[in-house]
Amino acid sequence: MNEELAINGGPKAKTTPNYPMYPGGLEVGEEEKKQVLEVLDRKYLFRYYGPEEYPSKVRELETEFAKKFGSGYALATTSCTGALLSALTACGVGPGDEVIVTGYTFFASCAAIVGVKAIPVICDIDETLTMDIEDLKKKITPSTKAIVAVHMRGVPCDMDSIMAIAKESGLMVIEDAAQATGGTYKGRYLGTIGDCGCFSFQYHKTITAGEGGMVVTDDERLYDRCMGYHDTAACWRPDRFAEQRYEGELFCGSNFRMSELTGAVMLAQLGKLDKMLEGMRRNQGRIIDGIKDIKGIRVRPRHDDEGDTGICLMFFLEDAGKVEGFANALQAEGVACSGVFDSGIPDWHIYAHWTHVIEKKTATGEGCPWTCPFHKGDPVEYSKDMNPNTLDYLGRVIHLDIPPRMTDEDCGMIVKAIAKVAEACL
Repeated sequence: MNEELAINGGPKAKTTPNYPMYPGGLEVGEEEKKQVLEVLDRKYLFRYYGPEEYPSKVRELETEFAKKFGSGYALATTSCTGALLSALTACGVGPGDEVIVTGYTFFASCAAIVGVKAIPVICDIDETLTMDIEDLKKKITPSTKAIVAVHMRGVPCDMDSIMAIAKESGLMVIEDAAQATGGTYKGRYLGTIGDCGCFSFQYHKTITAGEGGMVVTDDERLYDRCMGYHDTAACWRPDRFAEQRYEGELFCGSNFRMSELTGAVMLAQLGKLDKMLEGMRRNQGRIIDGIKDIKGIRVRPRHDDEGDTGICLMFFLEDAGKVEGFANALQAEGVACSGVFDSGIPDWHIYAHWTHVIEKKTATGEGCPWTCPFHKGDPVEYSKDMNPNTLDYLGRVIHLDIPPRMTDEDCGMIVKAIAKVAEACL
């Protein structure tokens, strides 16, 4: 190729504009308007009471979501954090318990564990950038109660191994599919394999209402308990003031109830999910096919290639020291990209920047959950370098978003740009 790099004054390889990574947000249109206007026209803004002649949009969303994903139950929440808190509580996680979560996830996955007064145990990742199975085994103690399996950046975890380990050790599994709505693992939707699955509808996610979440489960008791925690007023019960129907049904919860306006937007967005996934997967596949033989780079491996949502492309360089220069050169070529880990740049998706956990900072002075007398065994300790594989892998990655609106021309230009930069820089 031998073209001068754009960063050195040569022509750009990609001359088309880059789309922002708001897949569902950019698709908001007449369908969402229709659904929202129905809510406003009916003056039915709250699912539990309002004009009785109309159905609840939130309830309709839950029904359609459960049907599409093949789960027994679905519960809409105000956020994925609310979904995680509800799921952890429903699964019986609380004071004295340890919960294993990976060190590459948005901090909310970890914060929810602290929120239920349990202690997060941070696990390493492997080259798929999801949970490292061998390190997971090492992190299990008699205090371990659950595993939060994060399908990070749209790629499924090794769920067969995680579920086998959980079964052997008597652990609950909560899937964090916040960044993987619509992804699959061996033909099953992510979020439907563990005891509970949690989804995000925040604006950066594939389908969105700006904010919102969902919990799915096949277990009726877990669904009941998620309902109870997400609705402290217990509006959902057949008789809200009756005695509990079983031990553990009634307890103090919080309020993560989704509004009818959010439910209306999400009903329209759910109908657009498959088309967006098709576009992202198609674009990702074109780029991967174009760069797979380029020397010096290695595309992120996956436990299930077909299950990847296609929301991004991540590939490894052999030398972390070349990532910044490679990313800068690729950006100059017109490709929106970045490295992933830089020790000097805070990023709440990487455990080394979770100062509030590493230093065990708490809202109140007693230091709960780390000082909890119910916790048995050795204290859980943290350091910024405790999971070296996580930092090594992330330190060598180049990341590109893959918007569904990307065209064949865009994909071809991206392939050309990556090849051009690789030839000059690697």
